[in-house]
Amino acid sequence: MSRHTRAILALIAAAAFWAGNYIFGKVAVADMTPFSIVLLRWAIGLVPLAVVAQIIEHPDWLAVLRHWRFLLIQGVLGLLVYSLLLYAALRVSTAFAASLVNAANPALIALVALVVLRERIGWRGGAGIAIALIGVFIVLTHGHLSALATAFDPGSLFMLGAISAWAAYTVAARKGPQLPPITATTIQVAFVVAILGIAAPFVGVTLPSTGPALASLLFIAVFPSCLSYVLWNTALAVIPPGRAGVFLNLITLFTALGALITGEPITASQIIGGLTIVAGVLLTSLPAHSGVEDAAR
Repeated sequence: MSRHTRAILALIAAAAFWAGNYIFGKVAVADMTPFSIVLLRWAIGLVPLAVVAQIIEHPDWLAVLRHWRFLLIQGVLGLLVYSLLLYAALRVSTAFAASLVNAANPALIALVALVVLRERIGWRGGAGIAIALIGVFIVLTHGHLSALATAFDPGSLFMLGAISAWAAYTVAARKGPQLPPITATTIQVAFVVAILGIAAPFVGVTLPSTGPALASLLFIAVFPSCLSYVLWNTALAVIPPGRAGVFLNLITLFTALGALITGEPITASQIIGGLTIVAGVLLTSLPAHSGVEDAAR
């Protein structure tokens, strides 16, 4: 299996786990505040991340910490701000509506990468983003694109802020120093836990009071918190952020499929939309083989 293929699989897995963050996050915010979820998810995930980093990367922690300013900014953008705004959105919106706004993330990442990194995505990249977005709209509007305007609720503003923070996080990761991805993520988590820990006595922390809330928090702490961030940052060492960003559209597809757990049936629009999303991702991510495509970049 090639390095590029492994990176693609890592992005798909990261998107699947982040979809779980929407589904289980909706359960958690019914019982806990967004601040509490962010603090507890990273506090629980910190130790496993540190252990995995030590086993896999054998890092020189002090050498990595020399880049503490960069890591602190990354932690605030991608782990603190994004998570807080996401859970704030889930308090006043549905998981589907939040994932719809999140579907704009790849286009935003590609735009920021174009401006900051001068990264060209080519005609296939642009077409892939457009096709994937169409698939997202089909899934979330049940095939009735005229209903798109009603899919947004007040939580959309929180999600717009969240995806802006994530776009900055993704592009900065590409532009920043080349660091061991798991180790870098671990240090970012440590910074976030320290910041929120200092604020906790003033803000207050609510603990899960029900079994579903506790189970949701544990899922969030392990899969979206630990595995997704590690997979995402590892893949960015191979795939540019503009191309990696289109995989975030899969979050919407996986969120729709996750609705089956609650007893919702799969509809024709979900199947068609899901296949459209996959087609867009493939068009954007597969390496080019023709001189025409190379010339277009």
